[in-house]
Amino acid sequence: MSTAKQIIEQGKAILGIEFGSTRIKAVLIDGENKPIAQGSHAWENQLVDGLWTYSIDAIWNGLQDCYADLRKDVQKQYGVEIENLAAIGISAMMHGYMAFNDKDEILVPFRTWRNTNTGKAAAELSKLFNYNIPLRWSISHLYQCILDGDKHVSDIKFQTTLAGYIHWQLTGEKVLGVGDASGMIPVDPQTKTYNAKMVEKFDQLIAPKKLGWKLLDIFPRVLVAGENAGSLTAEGAKRLDPSGHLKAGIPFCPPEGDAGTGMAATNAVKQRTGNVSAGTSSFSMIVLEKDLSKPYEAIDMVTTPDGSLVAMVHCNNCTSDLNAWVNLFKESLELMGQKVDMDELYGRLYNNALTGDADCGGLLAYNYISGEPVTGLAEGRPMFVRSANDKFNLANFMRVHLYGSIGVLKIGNDILLKEEKIKIDRITGHGGLFRTKGVGQRVLAAALNSPISVMETAGEGGAWGIALLASFVVNNDKKQNLADWLDAKVFAGNTGTEIAPTAADVEGFNKYIEAYKAGLAIEKTAVEAKK
Repeated sequence: MSTAKQIIEQGKAILGIEFGSTRIKAVLIDGENKPIAQGSHAWENQLVDGLWTYSIDAIWNGLQDCYADLRKDVQKQYGVEIENLAAIGISAMMHGYMAFNDKDEILVPFRTWRNTNTGKAAAELSKLFNYNIPLRWSISHLYQCILDGDKHVSDIKFQTTLAGYIHWQLTGEKVLGVGDASGMIPVDPQTKTYNAKMVEKFDQLIAPKKLGWKLLDIFPRVLVAGENAGSLTAEGAKRLDPSGHLKAGIPFCPPEGDAGTGMAATNAVKQRTGNVSAGTSSFSMIVLEKDLSKPYEAIDMVTTPDGSLVAMVHCNNCTSDLNAWVNLFKESLELMGQKVDMDELYGRLYNNALTGDADCGGLLAYNYISGEPVTGLAEGRPMFVRSANDKFNLANFMRVHLYGSIGVLKIGNDILLKEEKIKIDRITGHGGLFRTKGVGQRVLAAALNSPISVMETAGEGGAWGIALLASFVVNNDKKQNLADWLDAKVFAGNTGTEIAPTAADVEGFNKYIEAYKAGLAIEKTAVEAKK
C-alpha cells in the first residue's frame, strides 16, 4: 500500500471542497477514500440592502485561502507539494440566485438560500405546478425578480447555484449535479433532469414578458453521480491555486449541493435511509420508496446525487443561537479569569443538559436568527421564554436550547412519520450538533422517536462527501450504482454508533413541542413589534 505522501506525490489523491454557511472546507482523501489532509476558511454572510449575500470577492478569497490552508497541512504532515490530483469535487449551499449576463458578469449580488423575500413567487409557482416550491429555490428567486420587474432579468444568459458557479469558473462547464439541480426547479426521477412539464408551464407563464430566453436556455445541464463533469482549465488552476503548483486537466465530478454531499457522507442514498444535517441550518433527507400522497408546504422534494426521490425538511436555523449562548458563558468565565477550552465548555454544558427535565421544565426557546418558512415566519427574532413557575436552571436552560435547535425539524418530520407513515430503516446524524458525543444524538432520537446513528466520519461532513462523489467518478471499476459502491468501497458495513430514544425523552419532547407550537404566537408578535 502506498503511503499518503506517495499518493499525493503521484497525483492520486482526491480533493473535495464544500462552501458551508460559516466555513469553507477542503478534504483530501486517498485511494481508500480516507481523509489524509484538510484545510478551511471561516466566512460569514452579509445582510446587504435587506438580502443575505456573500460577495464574489469573498467567494474567491475564501476558496483560495481554504486551498492554501490545505497545502499548508500537506506540507506540514508530508513535506510535499500538491501538483496533481486524481479528481476534484465542488459542493456548496444549495438554492439561491446567481444570474450572469453575456459577459459572464453577475447581474445582482448572490442571493443565498437564507432569503425569504420570494413568498409571492413561491406561492404562485406551487399552485401552478401543484408541487411545493420553497422560498429558497432558484426558480422562486428568478420568478420573484420577474414579478418585481427587475430590469436585469432580460439580460440573463446563465443562472446557477453557488456550487455550479464555482465549478463553471474552474472547468468552463455549465453543469450541475442532479441533487443540486432539484433545488432549482423540480427534477423528474425517471428522466433525472428538470421536470419537462413544469419547465413548459413556466415558459408559458413568462412568455408575455418577452424576456428573450426560455428556462432551459439559462439553466445548467444536469448530470448524475459518476458522470464526468469536465476538467480543471489552466485559468481554473490559477484561480484555485494562485501559487501555480496545481496542474490543469484534473477531472471533476458534477457539482453538488450540501444536501447531496451529506447523503454521501452518511451512506444515506438508498431507499428507506435518511440523514439529518445539523449545523448553522438543519435539514433531514429521507429517501422515499414512492412519492408522497400530496404536496406539503413543509416538505421539499429533491433527489439523491444519483436521482432518487427524497423528502427534505429544511430549517433555516439550527445551532447559531445555541452557539451564541455558549459564547456568553465563555465570556462570563473569562471575566472570572478562567481560560476556556471551547470543546470542554460545549461538552460540559451539553452533558449537563441531559440531567434536566425531559420537557425542559416548561422553558421555551426560539432559535430564529432568520425567518423560518416551515413555521410561517418571514423574519426571525431569537428568543428565550419562561413563566415564573417554570423550572429555570442551567440544565433545563441548555436542554431547551438543544430542543429549540431541532424543534422545526420535528414539526416537518412529524408529517412524514405520522401522516404519510414513511418507513425508515436507518437515520444518520452529522454536523456540529453531534460533535459532543451522544448528546445531540439523544435529543434527535427523542424528537423523531427513531434510533439515530452517528459515524466517526460524521465530523468530516460535506467536503468528505463531495470528495467521495469525485472518487466515484474515477474509482468505480466495477460500474456499481452509487449506493452499492458506497456500501462496498467506503463504509464496508459500518453503520456507526446508534442511540435509541427512551420513552421518557420522547414523552418530554412531545410535551415540549406542543408548548413550542402554541408559543409561536409570541415569536410572531416579536417579529411584528421589533422591525
